[in-house]
Parts: sequence; structure tokens; C-alpha cells
Amino acid sequence: MHEERVDLRTPVDDAEAHARGKALRDATPPTAHDHQPTGPHRPGVLEFIETSHRGRLPELLPLRVGRMVSSPFSFFRGAAGLMAADLAGTPVSGLTAQLCGDAHAANFGLYGTPEGRIVMDINDFDETVPGPWEWDLKRLAASLVLAGREGDASEDGCLEAAEDAVKSYRRTIRALAELPFLRSWNALPDSSVVSKAQADELVDDFEKAAAKARKNTSAKVTRKWTEHIDDHSAGTHNLRFVDNPPILTHVDDAVAEAVTDGLESYADSLRESRRNLITRYSVSDVAFRVVGTGSVGLRSYIALLHGNGDETLVLQAKEATPSALGRYLDVKPTKHAGKRIVRGARLVQAESDILLGWTTIEGRPFMVRQFRNMKGSIDPTELRENHLDDYGRLAGALLARAHTRSVDPRLLAGYFADDKDMDEAVGRYAVRYADQTEADHAELVAAVERGSLPAES
Repeated sequence: MHEERVDLRTPVDDAEAHARGKALRDATPPTAHDHQPTGPHRPGVLEFIETSHRGRLPELLPLRVGRMVSSPFSFFRGAAGLMAADLAGTPVSGLTAQLCGDAHAANFGLYGTPEGRIVMDINDFDETVPGPWEWDLKRLAASLVLAGREGDASEDGCLEAAEDAVKSYRRTIRALAELPFLRSWNALPDSSVVSKAQADELVDDFEKAAAKARKNTSAKVTRKWTEHIDDHSAGTHNLRFVDNPPILTHVDDAVAEAVTDGLESYADSLRESRRNLITRYSVSDVAFRVVGTGSVGLRSYIALLHGNGDETLVLQAKEATPSALGRYLDVKPTKHAGKRIVRGARLVQAESDILLGWTTIEGRPFMVRQFRNMKGSIDPTELRENHLDDYGRLAGALLARAHTRSVDPRLLAGYFADDKDMDEAVGRYAVRYADQTEADHAELVAAVERGSLPAES
């Protein structure tokens, strides 16, 4: 994609940027974000499910439906496109950010840097596109209400978590707007984000998740998911995945060859030094692995690679489809959905996977990443009520930092000023949208119960 020419001649001082943001606030006041949960572009629930199933593997669709009926929050996790339809045409400030596109509370996670540090950031970019920053923030707020309800938090506690996420987003934006650009660019990447986001109740939760994440490596996957085979033709590379249907199953030789071909071409999407790194490995096995709720039914493979001595590396190649948000935003379709995802992640994350890239397998676009690079998470549905609002503040701060990679924080700081109108407006919206999601979920459950849609756990 051709980028606009960079202008390094025209200065934009702080006062001017702040004033431009304030002018946008005057045109679209924060109270305008307290709007109805549904919009005129919304499809019916079953129509949405049917449309979202197109192109997916039919044998896995009952599993996807089974996951979505398990709870309203699970339904929400698989319905980013439905919320995009509802948000289309709603009031926005006019500032465009690179969106996560699916910024619900469970899509913030821990992962490891090449130096072994544990960082926390947004970790899912399947739907990433440029769009109104408000869309990500509203999706986060609504998800916190749903997660809190699933965890039996009080209604006041759920509302407080949603409002605190917005408050933390605003405060973080203002703080980043005061920093030198080089400092704000990589702010909040590690455990210090907990205290900076005033989420001290989460210290223990973060440390427990980080301790588990440090053990979550390719070596652990190899120990738990593979077995030695007596095949002298394999030389020293005699490890193979153990089938665990329907989650993990081997593919036939033709698919394994196609995946390996795709991984060889994927090397060209890496930066030069990392291309040299990946060429030191060799593929010894490929399997199909079912992935999370929103992606069930898409083609997803894991490949076992051998490196230096007993070293193993597990890569995931996950089918990439057009963003569910794209049809509701004025963005040009991308030629390769995997490249779109990778570009979005590299722009938004403070530190992205060094082996993140894209490829094409059997004519379909894929994104490629390390399957386990010290990944971990804090489950928002399992948090005590007095921890849920801390989690909201943490996620709000991380989302703010992510958005300032693509929109000048000084503009947003001018839009927010110093009031609480935005917190309360989005909080009220989040509660109404959670109510709507519960109604949508009930409609899906009813369809399953009457046999209109097959579902399995």
C-alpha cells in the first residue's frame, strides 16, 4: 500500500494540536456517545451467524456455535461484526486510529519479548483496520460489563469497571500527550503498567499470569503434544504431534507440503535479519489445530520445526479473512488479509512477535506467528469484583497507548479535556449493549434448542 508523503517541514505545536482536538469535542461532545445500542445496519442474529460461517470448514461450525451459546460473553467474543454493524453511523470525533477491531477484555494478554521480558498488550488483530478510536473503547467497555456479569459481579461493579476503563483511557492519553514522542511510543510495555494504570489490586493476578507465561514455550508444547517415532528416515527429527481430535489432528501429505511451501514463502515477509533466523530451522511435522471462538472453522495449522540440537519451534499459520469491520468503514479492501493483520499488529503493539509474518497457502491468505512465545492471560470473568475495575483501568491504559501509535495523543487530549462526561456516557452505553448482547445470545440459544442450528461443546 502506497503511503502518503511524510511532511517534516510543517511544525504542529502543542497548543494548536490541543485546540484542534477541542474543536472536534465541540462538534461531537462526549455525551453524544451515550446512544442506542443497535443501529439500522444490524442484521438479524441468525442472519449474522449464517453470514459469518461462509468460507469456514462446515464440520467445525457446530463447535463454533457451541462455544458461542456457552455464555453472553462468549457470544460477544464471536460477534465483532455484529457490533460493528451497530456502531456504523454513530457519533464519532473524526479522529482515526489503527483499531484492534475486537478490543474485548479477553484480548489483552501477556507474551514474551526476545529478551525474555513479559509484557502485556492487545494480542488479537484479526479485525484490525483504520477506524474511529471510539469503536475499540466501546467494545472494551461493553465486554467488561459482560465479563463481570459472568463472574457474578454486581451491576454497580460492572458499570464501574466500564467507566474506569474509559477514565484510564483518557488519563493515559493526557499523560502520553505530555511526554517526548520517543518515550510515549513504547510506554507501558511491562509490569509497570499495573501501577501506572492504578490497578494495584491486580499485582498478584499479573504475577501469577506472568509466572505461567514464562513456562509457556515451544519446548513445553513439544513435551506435552509430541511423541518420538521410530522412523530412521527422519534422522534426528523424529518428533510428531499426537492427535487430539477435534482440537488437534494431522493433515495429509499434500496439505503438509502446502503448509511447508507457505512457510518458506512467509520468510520473505520478515525483516532481513529475522529471515536469516527462520532459515536455520526445518519443518518436521504439521497438524491442524482448532483456534478460539471467533476463528473456529477457519484453517489453522501448527508446524513443528527443529533448530539447534534439541531446540524446537512451533509456528502457527492461521487463515486470515477480511475484517468484519471493513464493510462498515470507508477503507479500501486489502489484497492480502494476512498482511493487513501483521501490519496492524506491528503498528499497534509496543513489541510484536519477531517471527510475525504472512503467507499464502493453497490460494488462501494466512498470518504466521510463534504459537507459544510465553503467552499468558488474566481471565476477566474470574476476577473478583474489586479486581474487575482495576482490570478495566489496565486495559483502558493499554488501549490508549495502542491508539497513540496512529493518532497524535495531543489531539485526543484536547478532545477529552478534564471532565467525566465521556466515562459516564460510554458506561451507560456499555450496560445497554451488554443487555442487547444477552438478548442476542438468548435468541441463538433458542435456535439451538429448537434444532435450527447444530451445536456441540
